[in-house]
Amino acid sequence: MSGPVGDFGLIGLAVMGQNLILNAADNGFTVVAFNRTVSKVDHFLENEAKGKSIVGAHSIEE
Repeated sequence: MSGPVGDFGLIGLAVMGQNLILNAADNGFTVVAFNRTVSKVDHFLENEAKGKSIVGAHSIEE
């Protein structure tokens, strides 16, 4: 296994999760985002998180 991808990971992309991730990214953290509905991760990365230091994960193992 390689080194860490982000400073921390967050599970759940409902309103609170998205805002926490965006706030952390705006303050210099790289965040890994996971949601059990994978399409929500992709949508978040393509829209609200575009251009920010946010990495999407499609599984917990990632």
